[in-house]
Amino acid sequence: MNNIITKLQLAPIYVFVVSMVLCCTSLSAEVITSLEPDSTENSVTLWTLFKQGGWAMYPLLAFSIALVGLAVYCLFLIRDSRFTQPEALDDLKIAVQTGDYEKCLDACENNEGYMTEILSIAFETIGEGHRSVNDINEAMEERASKILAKPLVFVQYLQVVASIAPMMGLLGTVSGMVKAFRNIASQGLGKPELLANNISEALVTTASGLLIAIPALMAYFYFKNKYLTASSGVYEQLGSMTRMMSKEGMLTDNYNR
Repeated sequence: MNNIITKLQLAPIYVFVVSMVLCCTSLSAEVITSLEPDSTENSVTLWTLFKQGGWAMYPLLAFSIALVGLAVYCLFLIRDSRFTQPEALDDLKIAVQTGDYEKCLDACENNEGYMTEILSIAFETIGEGHRSVNDINEAMEERASKILAKPLVFVQYLQVVASIAPMMGLLGTVSGMVKAFRNIASQGLGKPELLANNISEALVTTASGLLIAIPALMAYFYFKNKYLTASSGVYEQLGSMTRMMSKEGMLTDNYNR
């Protein structure tokens, strides 16, 4: 049953990856077709397009590798089970029912994750003698702002790739056009074939930058929405645990200073 649920949760990701591959393949085919000469003797391959793109293709290649790496890492990093940890709830409930904060800390240590890492500061605060609900909520809020910021950093990197990749492609376009105008200045317009490589460099780098930026931007919004949903689930679980601690007498309503 858990395997079926996991597959259903990963289904949107599979659809996203497949759609991105098909989109990039179709766009790459259109770019190759548009740049392919009429003569059948010279065939255009991805490697020849890479060489035609010039120096800008190397940082664009690095951005494409970073995009794939970040997307795969976020796929395993941002999961609901890693945030809310439903498998740890039973151990935590049993520990809270005992009223012993040390057993609660042991339950958090035995179930590593974002929720237990935030919840552990509540039990540490209780051990220090601060048992008011306000004290516990403030401590967990401070810890949550630090813990939940870690996975968001990698999601933000996707936005960086989506922003810089088209700019790098535009820089390669400018470089190719500058070379083209230099050839016009030195050779004139009598031999337009001399400008072919420079124009190809400008077009290939622009297309490459967009091919990287579009899936990066889509991945950014997908994982950002997934992160917001998972983090809201963490706060819901923390509120539930706080109410349970109050019910079992571990917390009081008075604000202690």
